[in-house]
Amino acid sequence: MGIKQKLLYIYDKRYKELMIFTIVILFLAIGVLGYNYATTGEFIQKGVSLKGGITLTIPATKEVDTAALESDLHKRLPKADIEIRRLTEAGMLSSIIIEASDTEEDQLKQAVIASKIIELKEDKYTIESMGSTLGASFFRQTIVAVILAFIAMGTVVLITFRSFVPSLFVILAATSDILCTLAAVSLLGMKLTTAGVAAFLMLVGYSVDTDILLTTRVLKRKEGSIFERILGSMKTGMTMSITSFVAALLAYIFTSSDVIKQIMIIIVIGLFFDMLNTWIQNTGILRWHLEKKAKKHEQS
Repeated sequence: MGIKQKLLYIYDKRYKELMIFTIVILFLAIGVLGYNYATTGEFIQKGVSLKGGITLTIPATKEVDTAALESDLHKRLPKADIEIRRLTEAGMLSSIIIEASDTEEDQLKQAVIASKIIELKEDKYTIESMGSTLGASFFRQTIVAVILAFIAMGTVVLITFRSFVPSLFVILAATSDILCTLAAVSLLGMKLTTAGVAAFLMLVGYSVDTDILLTTRVLKRKEGSIFERILGSMKTGMTMSITSFVAALLAYIFTSSDVIKQIMIIIVIGLFFDMLNTWIQNTGILRWHLEKKAKKHEQS
């Protein structure tokens, strides 16, 4: 028996064990997020754009050691939460963006001047301030937007399949993608920004796309066995997911924009979990549900 045949045999005969494996991953992700909330009061670290703070943009005429600058600012402002991004034009460094919270504008400017790593000339920089209340309000509105997206998604799925249980499986898989990706991003030490929120909204679309493809093929089509229909939808869905995965990974590797990097790494992680949750979790639960339903029909 070749490797492909062995994998298909395991996928066919051990689908319940594989399904349980993805459920365990989901509970681990919930555990990570719960631990974060219990210890920090937040499920995930938020950037300045979501929790409020100061954004200082400094034009750069020469290369700047951003790692050394960030380390120096942390020493001078130990209580501040500081993050530095590079802004490039045509592959060349054009500006340094310093985002800081839990500090004042004058303190940040004095710390930058004292570091002597980058020159802060009068009237040659821009500084913006976002209050913590505004940042918190924006984050709450973002959460509401995600919840509304899930409600709308669930309604559309329910109308499409006219069956509550398969619709619930689709929503479970999409929710698993989001929670597992959030946990992974948290473990990587990333701070969620407005760009990250946009990536998660994109991920909802990716997740639902493959789950609806699977559910449509398995429920609407009648030719072949349930397993054969799953394999048919898997070929199409995996092609879509792997194509998007590779494109996002290449964008992450070759882009010099920190904003795009955060979007792409979230998409990459999310697509990985989407492949697990769609083609192992969702297929396992859907197959178990349909086979159980068929047995009841035969007995009656």
